[in-house]
Amino acid sequence: MHWPFLTDVLRQLLSGLPLTLQLAAASLSIGFVLAVLVAAAAGCRIAPLRWMAGSYVELFRGTPLLVQIFFIYYGLGQIGVIRHSFFWPLLREPYWCAVLALALNTSAYTAEIIRGAIEAVPAGEIEAGKACGMSGLRLRRRIVWPIALRQGLPVYASEAILMIKATSLASIITLTELTGIAHNLIASTYRVMEVFIVTGSIYLALTFCLTAAFSVMERRLQAHHAHRRT
Repeated sequence: MHWPFLTDVLRQLLSGLPLTLQLAAASLSIGFVLAVLVAAAAGCRIAPLRWMAGSYVELFRGTPLLVQIFFIYYGLGQIGVIRHSFFWPLLREPYWCAVLALALNTSAYTAEIIRGAIEAVPAGEIEAGKACGMSGLRLRRRIVWPIALRQGLPVYASEAILMIKATSLASIITLTELTGIAHNLIASTYRVMEVFIVTGSIYLALTFCLTAAFSVMERRLQAHHAHRRT
């Protein structure tokens, strides 16, 4: 190992860390909002909305994320209506194409996480809430959503970690985040092993920090739940 070289690689790779974090934060935030809407549509009584929500989930879970990125970045520009719409100033930018692809992909998985977490709420808890006079929004706010949050948070943590690693695919459409900078360094130095060791270490550190943050959230939720029951 040539430590001065590794130190220089680390310094250059860290310059792409803000972009990686921006991509992950933007896609997870937008994706969560979309997921709530999709999960609500999947659970509504209107059949066409349920079918549309199911088709949406199957489309984005059943096709590779790389194909989705390519389609949005290269394909949407071939559609004249989109190219002449007010969306085009955003969709012609690689950054927003990557955010859109990542957000749509994670929203499909997150919608299923939300749906599964809500369905996992024990029927007895809901009946107890109704027996106490709760209904509608109050029942959801006091009973369903808190329990669903505890049920779904560990699974959503895995999805967030996957999205952190999925940002590496943005380098395919010319974004110089961590993996994009790594490719440039390999092209100029031909030292594949050292560059990817440092790159992998940074991703490992990111996922470790994210895992620790979600673990703290889970412990606090469980402690708060135990405190309320005592």
